[in-house]
Formats: sequence, structure tokens, C-alpha cells
Amino acid sequence: MASSDPPIPHLDLPFQPPVEPMLAAIGEGMPVGEGWLYEPKWDGFRALVFFDGETVYLQSRDLKPLGRYFPEVERGLAQVLPGPMVLDGEVVILTAQGLAFEALQMRIHPAASRIRRLADEIPAHFVAFDMLADGDEDLRQRPFEERRERLWARLPEDTRPLLHTPSTRDVEQARDWFDRFEGAGFDGVIAKRLDQPYTPGVRSLVKVKHVRTADCVVGGLRWAKGQEGTAVGSLLLGLYDSKGVLHHVGHTSSFKAPEKRTLAEQLAPYIVSPEEHREDDPVGFGRGRTPGAPSRWAGGRDTAWVRLRPELVCEVKFDHLQGDRFRHGTTFQRWRPDKPPEQCTYDQLETAVPAELSDLLRR
Repeated sequence: MASSDPPIPHLDLPFQPPVEPMLAAIGEGMPVGEGWLYEPKWDGFRALVFFDGETVYLQSRDLKPLGRYFPEVERGLAQVLPGPMVLDGEVVILTAQGLAFEALQMRIHPAASRIRRLADEIPAHFVAFDMLADGDEDLRQRPFEERRERLWARLPEDTRPLLHTPSTRDVEQARDWFDRFEGAGFDGVIAKRLDQPYTPGVRSLVKVKHVRTADCVVGGLRWAKGQEGTAVGSLLLGLYDSKGVLHHVGHTSSFKAPEKRTLAEQLAPYIVSPEEHREDDPVGFGRGRTPGAPSRWAGGRDTAWVRLRPELVCEVKFDHLQGDRFRHGTTFQRWRPDKPPEQCTYDQLETAVPAELSDLLRR
């Protein structure tokens, strides 16, 4: 967020921002039994909305102002919210291909003109899933079931930019959502106890995320900091597109210290020498996206990397895709000497966007 964020306004509400959002811990599986409510896990920016009848204040998960990046959301909510309230939810961008997290990231930019243009071209929405205050009532100590009922009773239905999150008490429907809606960008399912108060900053919710594996080409490495040439910090992963072009898709760094030193010896024969590599005829990464491509998300981190001949294949475990890349770091599973590198393609990652997404939102 920018250092020039506007001051937090004083609002005529039972409590003032900032408020830490309630958090989720990763569960091993879908919790079952009485007293659970299940919701799709939205892939967006977590946000709290404070509205005192006149002013909307949008707060980020890290307790900072978010409204300057999503002015259309603040303006729209001021027009459709029926009265003073505090809501918990997610800022999302919806496209024909599903949820677009990369489009959200493009908003976190210092240029107001760019933000205004993107707000007009691809407007964001706010998906509400909890109510912390209603008028002058502080609801945080009330059970979630009551807060949820109040949310549905008070908010207008599907009035953009405001959306309601779907929910169900049926664990089988939750499992169906978990399987079907990954292709639309949903990151799993959130399970909530109906008898639970709102606990700011506490991981009281259960997050069930997708975990899958992929076979990737090892196209490069980064050295462990301060151990250049003797210990590997991370392996750089690639996949081939339909035209046979290798693209950087992420990294894996889940190695213990002895393994990092062993990897340095194991990978040394695959390091590409300056004589082997030419800009007009690159070895491995070069025609597609590369690990060294400019990125304003690098945050000053050292992005130097070492090129490897694309001859090694490994299997990694990952939880979520962001466009055509792994959102987070992956977990190394094993080497695949039996797998030809050219067979490591995007096809293994494809998930269809479900036609029922619009129906899900209406529900």
C-alpha cells in the first residue's frame, strides 16, 4: 500500500476501524457434523466495509485503507447499502473466465489515472459474507448464525457492486462446489461454526484448499543467499505451451539444508555456459516468460537466477493457479527421470470454468 494513504475517518458506528478480520486455518479435510456452514473460498482481496450512512471506508486485511484502489466499490456501496453497518467480505473481479486475481493486483498502483481507467474497464465487486455491526448494534459477540441471518435480511439482493456469498449446510454440496468451481478461480471451501462469535485476528475458521500435483521442467535455479555455488535456494519450474514454448510458472524451495548442498552438486552438470546460450536462440527459458522478467511485485528481492538445460523433470504439489502460474511456492515431491521434459505441458493443469458460476452467484 502507498505511504500516502489518507487518514482513517471517524465514523458514526459502534466501533471504529481498523478491525482485524477473522482468519482461517488450513484443514486436512472437510469438517462434518451439525453446526457447520460452508462457503466457496473467494480468490480476491479480503476487506472490511465500514458505512455510517454517509461515508464508506474500505479496509484491507492488513488494516490499511483500500478504497483508493477500488473507488468504484466505495461509490457503489454508498449507493446500495441500506443503512449504517460493518461488513466482512472479499473484493473480487469477475470475468467470463471466472475470478481474476491478476486484475486485482494491477490495481495496487500509485497512479490514480491508471486506477480510474481500470475501474471503468474492469470494475470490482464486494462479496459480503459476515456482518459485524448493524446500525448502532455491535454484533461481534453474537453467533455467526444470527449475524448471517441479519446479513441476508438487511442487504439488497445482487445489487452491484454488492454480492452475497452462497452458502450451504449440506457437506455434499460443499464438496461439489470444491470439485466443480476450481476452474472459475475459487480457492476451495471455507467452513464456519454457526455458534461462533466474531474473533478478530484468530484463525477460528477452517479453510479446505485444493492440493494437486504437476510434472514440471527444471529450467533454472536460485542460489541460497550467501551460499552461491554451494547450496540451492530454489528450483525454477517451467511448462510448455501448445506451441512448444517453455514458460516459467513458479518455483519450489521446500528443501532442508543438506538437500540444498546436494542439489548444488547434482545440478552443476546442467548449468548452461555462456557459450551455449544465445539471445536469439535461448536454451530453455527465453522465448516465453522467464524468471527474470520485469515485475513490480518483486519488492526489491534479488531475482538473479542460473539457467539450466531443460532436461530434468520433477513432480511438485501446488494449491492454486493464478492465471497460468502457481500462485504460491510449490512443494517438491520427487524427481521424474521417466518423464520426457517436452511432455510437461499446461494440459495437465486445465480446469474448465463451470457454466453454473452465474447461477451460484444468484443463489
